[in-house]
Amino acid sequence: MFKTLQNALKIPDLRKKLVFTFLMLVVFRIGTAIPVPGINVDVIKQMISQQAGILSFYDIVAGGAFSNFTIFALSITPYITSSIVIQLLTVAIPALEDMQKSGEEGRKKILQYTRYLTVVLALIQATAIGIGFFNSALVSDSILSKISVVLTLTAGTAFLMWLGEQITEKGIGNGISLLIFAGIVSRIPQATVQTFELVKSGELNFIQVGVFLIISVAIIVGVILVLQGVRKIPVQYAKRVVGRKTYGGQSTHIPLKVNQAGVIPVIFAVSLLAFPQTLGIFIKNPEYQAFVSKWFTASGNPGIYVYTLMEFLLVVFFTYFYISITFKPDEVADNMKNSNGFIPGIRPGKSTEEYLARVLNRLTLAGAVFLALIASLPTIIYAATNIPFRFGGTSLLIVVGVAIETMKQIEAQMVMRHYQGFLK
Repeated sequence: MFKTLQNALKIPDLRKKLVFTFLMLVVFRIGTAIPVPGINVDVIKQMISQQAGILSFYDIVAGGAFSNFTIFALSITPYITSSIVIQLLTVAIPALEDMQKSGEEGRKKILQYTRYLTVVLALIQATAIGIGFFNSALVSDSILSKISVVLTLTAGTAFLMWLGEQITEKGIGNGISLLIFAGIVSRIPQATVQTFELVKSGELNFIQVGVFLIISVAIIVGVILVLQGVRKIPVQYAKRVVGRKTYGGQSTHIPLKVNQAGVIPVIFAVSLLAFPQTLGIFIKNPEYQAFVSKWFTASGNPGIYVYTLMEFLLVVFFTYFYISITFKPDEVADNMKNSNGFIPGIRPGKSTEEYLARVLNRLTLAGAVFLALIASLPTIIYAATNIPFRFGGTSLLIVVGVAIETMKQIEAQMVMRHYQGFLK
């Protein structure tokens, strides 16, 4: 990795892209330190510490901007939600599906709809959080002060969306993913310092820290192996003779990833599990809040085991659900048949569809169990060791996945430039 970066910095064009990406990430980190006017941050930190089960993940993704309630407090989560909603709607609404398949212009329109929905969702979330949940943190109860808070939070999300698109267009890697990556990684130094302080005070010992590091490395290695794992289905295209020319006859493959669904099932599961806790914020009933805290939170006892088991089952369910709507074996089999393609040893048509479905189900099972373990294991490890590394499965998958994809893009850019040099 370091050798690749060193070689990339020697290429002027690639060096400019890397520097641009770095500077945009610096702008992002500066924004996470600019507070929203008219808010008492101490009150917000106290409320977040009381509701850590719900809000800790958002604070990790935002790189601490949420707990400090800065202009980037909402982070890029409205854009992620908007992208997921639009992606699901393209499956449910034929007009959007046709638009997605219509080429570059159609994809630009879908991107435009995603931006509009992001602003709407950011406005709703800013209103609900700024003058709803954190109402007691407002310095002034005037209408002007409330409007200022809502517009500042909404503008911060819109700016982050623009910043991410600029990185994607002029820098290296996916801009939105890199912003989330930077937010999560920025918490590592603080967590490291807290860990050393706990070791000095005697609350932790070196054995616990060592076990935690070994398990963390093992999890990261497992994430890399599964993210890189691909089942290649061989495909052969029959030769066609048209006049004096022969067409087709080439061999290729269909790549089926072990982790076909990515991190989306984990996000869905965490969002659904947070629903009872979210209701507890607005339902001022001590009995209900105590019940939810005991049975449906990762900090409760026996709630941690109930929460972990439900998270495991929901991740498996959503993995199968998401893959069933994004990969359709019948369409792939029909496209292969229409192109005179076939899988060696498998008849075209219905047999090919059944074979693809069978292989996909086996891969999905492996990927679903992997996702579920990655999502649930860090919760139990944190409860057992009390080490202040609050990186759940979603965060870990994002960090490793973004790092791998960014390095792949850098390598691809270098290969492309070497080919241009040979052509010249």
